[in-house]
Amino acid sequence: MALDLAAVIDEARTRAFVGRDVELASFERALTADAAGPSRRVLFVYGPGGIGKTALLHQFRRRARARGRVAVTVDGRDVDCSSEGLRSALDDALAKSRGSSRGGNGRSQVLLLDGYDRFGPIDGWVRDELLPSLDAGAVVVLLGRDAPSAAWRTDPGWRAVTAVHPLPVLTEAESVELLARAEVPDGFRCRLAALGQGHPLTLALLADATASGRVPDDLAELPDLVATLVAQVVGEAPGEAHVLGLALCAHAWLTTEDLLRSAVGDRAPEVWAWLEAQPWVTRGADGLYPHELVRDVLDADLRSRSPETFRRVNRIVHELAVAGMRRHHATDQRLWAYQKLYLHRRSPFASAFWALRERGSAAVVAGRPEDHREVLEVIERYEGGPSAAVAERWLDAEPQNLMVMRHSSGVVGFMFQVVHPTDPALCAADPVVRTALDHAARISPARPGEQITVARFVGGPDGHQRDAHAVLVASVGSTVTWLTRPLAWSFCAVLDCEFWRPAFQYLGLTTEFEAEFEGLRYTVFGIDWRRCPVEAWLELMAERELTGATGPPPPELLRPPPLDRARFDEAVRAALRDLHAPDRLKASPLTGSGLAVGFDFEEGAGPERAAERLRATLIGGIEQVGREPRAEALCRVLQRTFVRPAPTQEAAAEVLGLPFSTYRRHLGKAVERLTDLLWAVEIGEVRLGER
Repeated sequence: MALDLAAVIDEARTRAFVGRDVELASFERALTADAAGPSRRVLFVYGPGGIGKTALLHQFRRRARARGRVAVTVDGRDVDCSSEGLRSALDDALAKSRGSSRGGNGRSQVLLLDGYDRFGPIDGWVRDELLPSLDAGAVVVLLGRDAPSAAWRTDPGWRAVTAVHPLPVLTEAESVELLARAEVPDGFRCRLAALGQGHPLTLALLADATASGRVPDDLAELPDLVATLVAQVVGEAPGEAHVLGLALCAHAWLTTEDLLRSAVGDRAPEVWAWLEAQPWVTRGADGLYPHELVRDVLDADLRSRSPETFRRVNRIVHELAVAGMRRHHATDQRLWAYQKLYLHRRSPFASAFWALRERGSAAVVAGRPEDHREVLEVIERYEGGPSAAVAERWLDAEPQNLMVMRHSSGVVGFMFQVVHPTDPALCAADPVVRTALDHAARISPARPGEQITVARFVGGPDGHQRDAHAVLVASVGSTVTWLTRPLAWSFCAVLDCEFWRPAFQYLGLTTEFEAEFEGLRYTVFGIDWRRCPVEAWLELMAERELTGATGPPPPELLRPPPLDRARFDEAVRAALRDLHAPDRLKASPLTGSGLAVGFDFEEGAGPERAAERLRATLIGGIEQVGREPRAEALCRVLQRTFVRPAPTQEAAAEVLGLPFSTYRRHLGKAVERLTDLLWAVEIGEVRLGER
């Protein structure tokens, strides 16, 4: 018998269909169940747009008809959302189904309701009146974007007959098979499967693009495809605040109400509730995160449609993450480090971020004594016994400097940092650390109060320094350390230079030299934080998050070589005398220090701006002294001598009501206290006021 066009279309759909074994098996059990016995004959299938609900519905209908059932299909997009509208649509569909069916009766009816989320207002009527009126042998499938309401799961009767199926993405193997059935050439399938991330509509659109001769490396290369996905998968947001919240949710590692509040203010709870209700958003222990395909699609759409908004969203996440790492305790610091590092997911660190989002349950945490054995085993396996012996001595002396990532199998990545000043004997016994410290001492020594870090051991059991977990641990640990310690230098020693050099060049680490130990050749990368202040470096990273640029920091970011403490104190005293002489203040060596450009870095600021900020810092330091216990008198002396100066010191003493000898003694003590405070600002231990 000749096939009609509908049958030809059905055959083509079946040939292209892959996966969904769990849902099909559940449907088959419902079809074959005894009408009089208990069985799950109501299937609730839900998931985001484009996940394949309608394609699955076609397979349900085909299998129902193959068993002689009358399959009644209603699409919620074509029906008036009322009990009368749905009843009328069902009657019409049933009449058509019976007219085209070879047999079947009411008892064998299969009801397929697509787009069920549109029937939210009459969900109670469907549950309380429509479905109970069907024959006991009927099978019902409700397909929609939203999960079933609570009554489907809490009412004992409905719970006994309802099977709930959140529709997952396709596996990698299923994705490749779908592309093969779409006649995509073998050489392109794995790349497109990775782009499609198991989302059937995306895979179908990518297959169509390939057939037209376009094989993309990134979704952003196909703006028409991205626009289609945004419309199909995400739909429309209720308002501008929701649009911005959606962009943040796509761009950030985790979305919290605090993050939303920084963008949409008091509407954050409303936007949070809307995001949480979306079928492509999952609520984790620490916040919301979208399906990765949705994340990529929204990011690509925003980047091409509104570059300025994309830059603004990136800046919001960047600034909140930096503030969070500096403000919170260790556990929260690492969560904020994830936020910051996730902004670099298109950088040479990409392998770490794929691992992060694929295995997001693992966390970078402080090492414990019971981790030492596993860490030492990895070091010995890849670097030999002598290196393991050095590592053991460091772990015994400074266990707090070990960070690890654990899975159920044990430690999967680690980093140990040496923090100097520390035991000189340990440094002398480790040629790699000794070489790094000697380099710093020769080029630009650390000053009192400053520290030097050396990322000495980095690795993991799967490929050692190429292990994605090791990269992630090193990234998180280094980021937190660099932003929270008063550092002079940071060094990273690696054996696998070929792998790590692109990452360090992206980060702007320019110092590079070699150190040898027991036949192993380590390449050491480093950065002098006095020349490239952390705030300037953060600005550089914020730009590279957007552009992917690499290489050394531009010259305009770099300060002059750092002042030692004696020259610093001398320069502070001179700058105080020149506080109201802008031309002389511009020539101060402090205009290249942290007092002038440290915490509010502004690219391209000239000497006039540096002098203004230096003056503001000196005045702020004087005010800070006045807020210290029992230091109000010292502040008054500084104010009358430098900020609102009397014509002479004798006149200042008279205004303050002090004998001149007492005034001089107070002035010396006040200047000493101020230089101590400003030195702490210079080396990053203290921030003044809003700075």
